[in-house]
Order: sequence, then C-alpha cells, then structure tokens
Amino acid sequence: MVEELVLLWPDHTLAFWMLLAAAGYLLVVGTGLSWIDLRTHRLPNRIVFPTYAVSSVLLLAAALAGHDGGVFWRVLAGGALLWAFYFTVRFAYPAGMGFGDVKLAGVLGMYLGYLGFEYLLWGTFAAFLLGGVYGLLLVLLRRGTLSSHIPFGPFMVAGTWVALLMPT
Repeated sequence: MVEELVLLWPDHTLAFWMLLAAAGYLLVVGTGLSWIDLRTHRLPNRIVFPTYAVSSVLLLAAALAGHDGGVFWRVLAGGALLWAFYFTVRFAYPAGMGFGDVKLAGVLGMYLGYLGFEYLLWGTFAAFLLGGVYGLLLVLLRRGTLSSHIPFGPFMVAGTWVALLMPT
C-alpha cells in the first residue's frame, strides 16, 4: 500500500488522501477490533457493520479519483470473495470460526482487493499462518490444547497488514 500511495501522490492527490484515510481507518478500527476480540472473543456488529460503509466509501473514492475502474471492481470483488471464503470455512466447520470473523473478512477483502487479487491470497495465507503459529505456541508452552479457542480476528487484521505492506 505504501508503494501505491507513492504512485498516487504526484498525479492523483485526492486518491492519495482517500487511500491514506482508508489505511488510517483500518489501522484504528483493526487495532480496536483486535483488542476487543482478544478480550471477549467477539467482533461487535456495531463496529464491523459501519466499517463496511466507511471503508467502501474511502476505497471506492480513491479508485474513482485515481481514474482506475479496475480497482473499483477489485475492491467489491475482493470483499465478496473473502467473505465467501470465510463463510465456506464457517459453514464447513462451525466450531472452528465465529461469524464475526466472516463479517470482518468482507471488510479486509476490500482492502486487499484494492491492491490486487494476489494480495487477497497473501493476506489470507498470512492470517492462517499467524493464527496457526500462535496456536502451536500455545500448545508447546502448555497454555492451551488442540481444542482451545483462540480469537482469529487479530490474526486476520495482522495478515491483512502483512499483505498490504508487502512490496510489489
């Protein structure tokens, strides 16, 4: 995302500011949701649902201001695809993932889709990798078992940031 911001700055300042605002918003909301999920194992609808509206307005405005219709459609498709993937995982094994994670996935998919579908794959992979490493550490340190429930939202947000900060 840093490289995208650098590319937008000289020619598309409005797109730059919209994308920077979207990144800042994700940082604030993602941190808050991660903290809440770590403490309560919940991702509240009163935070996640408005995040769809704010994020989509900022990301789509950045796409339109940058005069790139392809990005506009990638934002929408990224959100829908990641939501569908997490919904499928939730449907296949309901005990393994909460529906709050499914709802959050759509928002994170919009951000990843903004940069491209390969980022969608990297962000999803990074989330599951980070969550898996954390779970393994819990087992190895005898702080949990294979059936322990861990909040996955923080790993989804962290995986998204790993992908967003990857160089192109």
